[in-house]
Amino acid sequence: MLEEIVELALRRGAQEAEAFYSEVEETPVLFEANRLKQLNGRQVSGVALRVIVDGRLGAASSSRPGDVEGLVEMALEAAPYGPEAHFSFPAEDGYPQVETYDVAVEAFPLDDMVHLGQSLIDAVRRQQPELVCDASVRKAIHRVVGLNSNGGSFQYRRTIFSVGVHGTLVRGTDMLFVGDSQASCQAIRDGSAVVGEVLRQLRWAERTARVATGEMPVVFTPQGVAGALLGPLATAFSGRMVHQGQSPLAGRLGERLYDRRFSLWDDPTLPYRTGSRICDDEGVASRRLPLVEEGVVRHFLYDLQTAGMAGAEPTGHGSRGPGGQVGISPSCLVFSEGEMGLEELVREVGEGLVVEQLMGAGQGNVLGGDFSGNVLLGYKIEGGEVVGRVKDTVVAGNVHRLLAEALLALGRGRWVGGSLYVPPIAFARLSVAAKG
Repeated sequence: MLEEIVELALRRGAQEAEAFYSEVEETPVLFEANRLKQLNGRQVSGVALRVIVDGRLGAASSSRPGDVEGLVEMALEAAPYGPEAHFSFPAEDGYPQVETYDVAVEAFPLDDMVHLGQSLIDAVRRQQPELVCDASVRKAIHRVVGLNSNGGSFQYRRTIFSVGVHGTLVRGTDMLFVGDSQASCQAIRDGSAVVGEVLRQLRWAERTARVATGEMPVVFTPQGVAGALLGPLATAFSGRMVHQGQSPLAGRLGERLYDRRFSLWDDPTLPYRTGSRICDDEGVASRRLPLVEEGVVRHFLYDLQTAGMAGAEPTGHGSRGPGGQVGISPSCLVFSEGEMGLEELVREVGEGLVVEQLMGAGQGNVLGGDFSGNVLLGYKIEGGEVVGRVKDTVVAGNVHRLLAEALLALGRGRWVGGSLYVPPIAFARLSVAAKG
């Protein structure tokens, strides 16, 4: 089908053409308020076409893959009004072998998924019977196929299996939110790691404590880093933001802007990670890409169009869903890590705050690296121990300044969300505002 689409586009006047097909078959098992809620499977697919006509880019997509004529006509009609194309579609250039498919995911019985989800809820509620839990166990099979007129051709399958449990405890006007999840390209049969994280949150939140307004040491758990710091950081490394001059890293390539202990890279070749793949959604081969090496900014993330506009090499970070537009997105981000576990990091800090979940972290000048938000789940540290959960507390800071000037220590990392490997991070000082 994709060959037919590309050939017809060329016959109708396109100088170059690219067809892309994506299919997702998902089976979610969902629990709500401690009970099984939903078992419905679903399938979503789409085909997209991009053409280059007289130097301009036309694009169209459809959820009806058989409508070849209509898809080609839409793309050709859009081309005269499209942006100038700053690239040619890539020829095939030897894709790496990347393990992304596990037959055990596809064969995982529905009854076992139900049992796994219920076991997560039961294990958490044995420790806190008042907790009202939502849980999910999902399996999905992705199929991606791409073809272009310059000889580029790729296809791969990826399985994804995820488990998670989140709970709410309401006592009068007080509400406590806890939760954790895990995802992989391989089947997950044991949810004990997720349960362990939730039980640790419940243990640390048994009592309440108060913090004073001011600057203090703060530890972000891996979830806290993902929720508060990752967005502004990833935005800064977007080649589009850099090219437009909206990133604080624009013009700073090769400079040491961060603490020497901080390194960051993107690696879609890692086996069985949910963001791994042989190539991006434009056919550019996957490779490990250092973004920061010992504090020095090394690379930015580019898709084909933005790389062409910036005069840079494409890095393989063009991403799109079924029939969607191409955008820049990281695949598997990996942070450098240290030796200490989370509790050791807390002892190292001595006095301060732990941030687990932040609400409204996208406020402020995100493009400049700022973040601020209410601490949805966080704890006070006294004498090297967590003494209770904090309420009515706001934190604010700038991710670039923190990583440059205030990095205290990095802990041992863990996977968050299946495609982010991140440690707990302790900073020497962060602005904290507390009510009352």
